[in-house]
Amino acid sequence: MLDLLDLQKHFILTHLKAGDAACDFTMGNGYDTEFLSKTVGENGRLWAFDIQQQAVDSTSRRLKDTGCPENYTLICDSHHRAAEYVEGKIKAGMFNLGWMPGGDHTITTMRATTLPAIETAISLLDHDGVITVAIYPGHEEGDLEGKMVEEYLSTLSKYRYCVTKIKIINSPTSPYFFIIESK
Repeated sequence: MLDLLDLQKHFILTHLKAGDAACDFTMGNGYDTEFLSKTVGENGRLWAFDIQQQAVDSTSRRLKDTGCPENYTLICDSHHRAAEYVEGKIKAGMFNLGWMPGGDHTITTMRATTLPAIETAISLLDHDGVITVAIYPGHEEGDLEGKMVEEYLSTLSKYRYCVTKIKIINSPTSPYFFIIESK
């Protein structure tokens, strides 16, 4: 069976290497943050964002417990403000929209900040870079978020970006994701 998280990482690894810069735009419990930190290595740079202090604390513990290099900055702020923190261009970015696993399900990513965050991420993206955006349509905001993201991504220039959608078509409420690759 297809594992969407593994597939997202596959696409990230085709663009991101040691010494690069990356962003986890929705840190949650820090699994993607850990993956990105270890991928960019000691000489790389990583910024991770979440609006919940619980996410920052959980991620901080995870990064220390799993032996990640100290190449990261954990930021308790909205991902739509990433340009205020990130220095230079990034080779990769990850979004896992929705709520923090194990956290308060009433706190979710919202269309009002998700679209500006994705626009910001794209503006930070270096040549031959990649952004993945995981959508969780099993709740109303997630479904609406996914439709909004797809509508926006379909307007990007095909000469500058390749945008792909990966979705299990016989399970309409299953998560799916977009891949945005810069040329």
